[in-house]
Amino acid sequence: MPEQVCSGVIWHFGFNVNFSTTLLLILAFVAANLPFLVERIFFVVQPKVGSKNIAWRLLELVVMFFVIGGIALLLEGKIGDIHKQNWEFYAINAALFVVFAYPGFVYRYLWRRRGG
Repeated sequence: MPEQVCSGVIWHFGFNVNFSTTLLLILAFVAANLPFLVERIFFVVQPKVGSKNIAWRLLELVVMFFVIGGIALLLEGKIGDIHKQNWEFYAINAALFVVFAYPGFVYRYLWRRRGG
């Protein structure tokens, strides 16, 4: 496997490992908060009555978790072999994704707005 270490950064096939990890974490944070910041169902359909229900937001959160998981698999495949993971790995990733979604949840449901 061609691998080069240049000033502490590992490059696999011209792909920076640190960059892909940072990109994945930023994408996961943004994707986890999108269901709470966007009023359209799956970012396309306007709800018929008022605002989006919490059930839609949670469903979007689950879908976004799997989308980010797919992106993570693609990035891992670019770097090298995809490692087999057990259920604990996915449980921890789901918990981390929910923690990432907390700012959006606070903004949507817990933040006190003046005049409201």
